[in-house]
Amino acid sequence: MQIRSILLTSLIACATVSASAQYPGWQQSIDYTMDITLDTASHQYRGEMTAKLKNNSPDALDRAFFHLFFNAFQPESMMDVRSRTIADPDSRVGSRIVELPEEEWGWIRVESLLVNGQPVEFVHDGTILDVILNSPIRAGKRATFEMTWTAQVPRQIRRSGWMNKEGVEYSMTQWYPKVCEYDHDGWHTEPYIGREYHGIWGDYDVTIHAPKGYEVGGTGVLQQDLASARSSGNWNFVAENVIDFAWAADPDYEHTSAAAGEVMLHFYHQASEDYDANWEALPAYAAKAMAFLNELVGPYPYPQYSIIQGGDGGMEYPMATLITGERSLRSLVGVTVHEMSHSWFQAVLATNESLYEFMDEGMTSYVTSLCMRHLFEEAMTSGVPHRSSYSSYISQALSGNEEPLITHADHYQTNRAYGVAAYSKGEVLLAQLAAVIGPEARDKGLKDYFAKWAFKHPGPLELKQCMEFASGLDLDWYFQYFINTTHTIDYAINSIYEGAEQATIEMERLGTMPMPQNITVTFENGDIQKFHAPLVMMRGSKALDEDEILLEDWPWTSPTYSFTILTPSPIVSVELDADRQTADVNRGNNTAAFDTQWQRVFQRH
Repeated sequence: MQIRSILLTSLIACATVSASAQYPGWQQSIDYTMDITLDTASHQYRGEMTAKLKNNSPDALDRAFFHLFFNAFQPESMMDVRSRTIADPDSRVGSRIVELPEEEWGWIRVESLLVNGQPVEFVHDGTILDVILNSPIRAGKRATFEMTWTAQVPRQIRRSGWMNKEGVEYSMTQWYPKVCEYDHDGWHTEPYIGREYHGIWGDYDVTIHAPKGYEVGGTGVLQQDLASARSSGNWNFVAENVIDFAWAADPDYEHTSAAAGEVMLHFYHQASEDYDANWEALPAYAAKAMAFLNELVGPYPYPQYSIIQGGDGGMEYPMATLITGERSLRSLVGVTVHEMSHSWFQAVLATNESLYEFMDEGMTSYVTSLCMRHLFEEAMTSGVPHRSSYSSYISQALSGNEEPLITHADHYQTNRAYGVAAYSKGEVLLAQLAAVIGPEARDKGLKDYFAKWAFKHPGPLELKQCMEFASGLDLDWYFQYFINTTHTIDYAINSIYEGAEQATIEMERLGTMPMPQNITVTFENGDIQKFHAPLVMMRGSKALDEDEILLEDWPWTSPTYSFTILTPSPIVSVELDADRQTADVNRGNNTAAFDTQWQRVFQRH
């Protein structure tokens, strides 16, 4: 199969925008060929694998590492200890791992490993296999790893395992020895404690031998017809240029498919009188969602996408997601849209989620909010977009327990701090750019970011640069404050002095983080005037609406700022950020409203 030419054409065109589009200049590549035999009686499987790694880095590699994710599902593993000692345990995990009987543990045991035909030393170290190479893999050279291993599938607890709470037999995610990523930051060998991922793009050819009658779905395109796969129990999937491979299997799956443009959508769920109607309605919503996301972000590059009942909630993988399926229609569509949206950010851009989790979860949440408003049109004309994420972030910021977005995903002090940062504040990061560079520039920057950085593992710098190119503004300050600190935004109307034909309005910055300000003035005769005060360090301003008046720049070093306007009639109110575009933590001081019996002078106390 081939990655769709529309994306490749877009990438080639955008690569000419700047030489920095080639940063870091190289990506590792890998090809996996696997043969898997599943024993459903013991919940174990045997695997044989050939992995061909191309070292495209400028460095000679004298070691290699593999993830052994299943080893996390054992008492006293790092995931188990972390789950039992963190202040607010994930209810899906808690103490469940330590309570597992041995026959329900998860493990992966590598039995043999050859590199370029020669045996090598290797050490099982929790969820990492440490391989000591006989000779370095030199820059530009290939190494062939030939491995056999056995594994026990854990009782389903977190994402992976057998027999989830809805009765799905096998949710096979993070299930095989996966070569760790080596990039411009070096090796990424984080132990698995249930958080995020980083991976190498490669081609997968995976053959799964399951009992006859099982239905198997997942990443990749099935290479034989469904009837023969079901009757033989042999399932061969091929996927090109993906960072991972996931699958699920159950004898009771019902499989349907639907086209979304050039992409084939597959749906797998267990029949249920209570939920069948929702799953029957889901394909139409999913197809409409994919069309919306293609337009908002960029073209989905793979030939298929599978929505599979399984796992413990919703989790994204290339060309597939596993979701719990016993949901209302709105909830089922919502989790599908969110996990599908990851296809652009987790699968194609594939930022290192361990370091910059907000660039996957937050940006995914941002486009999910817009897509859900599109699918359920009654919400499009009411409410403020992204309002739940704004509220969640502001609440956490005011609690004193916020941690900066730059925190490693595994090392947040609480699960709530991680969730609010990765999902809510990450969503606000994008949404709030409307107040800084304007919605049109923000939307263009998002498309440019995807087109320019697909299949390159970008980070915050690359996103910032795309937003700067789209807007022509300097955004160093914005990304520095919002990502690296927990400083908050709080602006207030300080005073209004009104004369017969003019008024002077003074604003004050009470929070530490500077932001440009949108000011709305309403007059007694019904007139409304809008003003915009940019920051000096932006080196310009967002594009203004026709009825918006540009004020002089506000230096961030000045805590107060005043401007004088002509008044066609007495002022009724002055409001900052009337459109709720900024995450101002105290909106109570954003508005000054006059009663007609008040004197025409206001001062905040």
